[in-house]
Amino acid sequence: MKFVESPLAGAYIIDKEKHTDDRGFFARTYCHNTFREIGIENTFVQSNISFNQRKGTLRGMHYQAEPYAESKVVSCYAGEIYDVIIDLRPESDTYCEWFGIILNDRDYRSLYIPPGFAHGFQTLKDSCLIHYQMGTFYSPAHARGIRWDDPLFEISWPLAVTSVSEKDQSYPDYIKYR
Repeated sequence: MKFVESPLAGAYIIDKEKHTDDRGFFARTYCHNTFREIGIENTFVQSNISFNQRKGTLRGMHYQAEPYAESKVVSCYAGEIYDVIIDLRPESDTYCEWFGIILNDRDYRSLYIPPGFAHGFQTLKDSCLIHYQMGTFYSPAHARGIRWDDPLFEISWPLAVTSVSEKDQSYPDYIKYR
């Protein structure tokens, strides 16, 4: 596994080192020691999948408030998504900045998202399957969100949004704290 720093402090793009032969390939998707070597002390406690039928579907921007702020490793195992994170840590040099990356079923790249970030994605193809490894258990009482089109962030989504939940549309504008 190769970790590449993203433009946002503490978030990493994870490239898999594939071992290929005539059958296909093998690659590690997680190794506690490798994460620890770059300073990520994390134990994943939950795994989730999200299946999305239609291109243009948008989910996000979600996060959990303290003390249940969550880290994630996000991967796309079928289809292609535009994955977006926003740094919501007021003490961070990249506070209120966002970063987007394409994750797909061709390169099997992943994104490590530290606690204190909002996360969302847009499907770029039909029939997308996304896998999440979570560093904290889901706590409905601590679930929060930022509207996907909040003018503070001006996220450039690659496609017209064809589907977004009522809940994701109802989030208020984010208030910057510094």
